[in-house]
Amino acid sequence: MTDAAAARATSALPDLPRDDVGPVFREPWEAQAFAIALSLHERGLFTWTEWAAALADEIKRAQACGDPDDGTTYYRHWLATLEKLVAAKGVVTLEDQHRYRDAWDHAADRTPHGSPIELRPEDFRPS
Repeated sequence: MTDAAAARATSALPDLPRDDVGPVFREPWEAQAFAIALSLHERGLFTWTEWAAALADEIKRAQACGDPDDGTTYYRHWLATLEKLVAAKGVVTLEDQHRYRDAWDHAADRTPHGSPIELRPEDFRPS
């Protein structure tokens, strides 16, 4: 992720958590989700206008279901938007996303704390 690309995203997305330097993240996965969305935008998968509309819809849906809207769940909405957009664009299906999520969960369960998580064929258990 380039500084210029991050600056463009920050200016295009007014609700993005930021400080004087740029986007801010509370946890590493938030920065990773941001970087994935930035990369997909740079590859032309979606425009920032399209992203902002999809993210706004996701946030509204979550608020209707009781989301506290206090900023702590922003990147959860970001991730949900990312998952839905890549499925809608045909990059990967929601089913495959769930399959990999479940495989990562299985791999994490057998991995000692502090060790890298490695996916193995047996982690992709049949549903």
